[in-house]
Amino acid sequence: MSQTLFHLAFPVTDIAQTKAYYVDGLGCIPGRENHHALILNLYGHQLVAHVTKEPLTPQRTIYPRHFGLIFTQERDWQDLLERAQQQQLLFREETKNRFVGSPLEHRTFFLEDRFYNLMEFKYYRHPEAIFGSYEHTQIGDRT
Repeated sequence: MSQTLFHLAFPVTDIAQTKAYYVDGLGCIPGRENHHALILNLYGHQLVAHVTKEPLTPQRTIYPRHFGLIFTQERDWQDLLERAQQQQLLFREETKNRFVGSPLEHRTFFLEDRFYNLMEFKYYRHPEAIFGSYEHTQIGDRT
């Protein structure tokens, strides 16, 4: 395997509920599983849901902690958006366009699972804004 993959571990309290959300809801492919953890394939990247007994609490805002994907094709972003809507997943923030008319313009939405993990899914109109466009300082909705 020559491609580098992203790995993220996150807390959950129930494996069955995790599978329902991530497999049935988001369309992840399930991997190895036991009563302590579940491996998920999210568009070729490895997520590992680890059961915790610690209390999980929601963040007041989407910052600072969230994770997600940046789609390179708008149609793929749109397909996931439609799936999330059809599966009635909880939208922490509805779809919006950020920085319209600028080189940083992108479409985004945020989901929240039942364990308060926040996920952002983006599509940039100008791919160079993903890592470049250094002359601009805007990041997220904070000013």
